[in-house]
Amino acid sequence: MKEIKKVVATKAATDFIAELKRLYGDFIFYQSCGCCDGSVIYVYEKNDFKIGENDVCLENIDGIDFYMHKQHYEYQKHTQLIIDVKHHNGSEFSLEYGMGKSFELKGRVFNQEELNELEKLSNKDLDLTKP
Repeated sequence: MKEIKKVVATKAATDFIAELKRLYGDFIFYQSCGCCDGSVIYVYEKNDFKIGENDVCLENIDGIDFYMHKQHYEYQKHTQLIIDVKHHNGSEFSLEYGMGKSFELKGRVFNQEELNELEKLSNKDLDLTKP
């Protein structure tokens, strides 16, 4: 079975990642888990956001780590997260604000075979708070 990714990105998203890398260098994705913006992806310069001990790195997309709170991951672990781009300014707290486009998060529920494979990996294999 091929490797199952918890987070993937569309071509539009990887192109936008490359554009932001040229502008800002190293950054991270952080999925908010607030009551009103649970699917918002924030983009922060790597040294401008403190990763907490309860945050997990789900995946690395083109050199960019994707984090979320581990309690939020428990709620979404049955879903593959898909990073895409929409034409909208997004949050003013995110690096891409003002560029006329922002990242958006979509999801796809894993099938039973994928869920069984992920179960073998379990949460212990999540990369906890990278330095």
